[in-house]
Amino acid sequence: MDSNNWMKQLLMVGIGTTSLVADKLREVSDEMVKDGKLNPEQAKAVMDDFVQQLKSDQGTWETQMHKQLRNVLQELGVPRQSEMDELRGRIDRLERQVRDLENKLWR
Repeated sequence: MDSNNWMKQLLMVGIGTTSLVADKLREVSDEMVKDGKLNPEQAKAVMDDFVQQLKSDQGTWETQMHKQLRNVLQELGVPRQSEMDELRGRIDRLERQVRDLENKLWR
């Protein structure tokens, strides 16, 4: 299971959704400016505030998604990369020990 791929896909969905919301908000604010309900400076301020809030929320969202994904993988029994690296190291040491013992037997 490639957790990085899943994370990238989830982030892309989030980015796509954010982009759609921003586009819709821009359309609404443009329409309000055209109708005289909002002046251009107010519309820009609303968009700037919205974009700033999205940037702030995105960092929080990414952190939460990463934690949730890590928890799901742990519940499924998928080992962490550090655990796999540790096991590989142990296997390498055992293989060396077996080779050393075999070499001693054949001398």
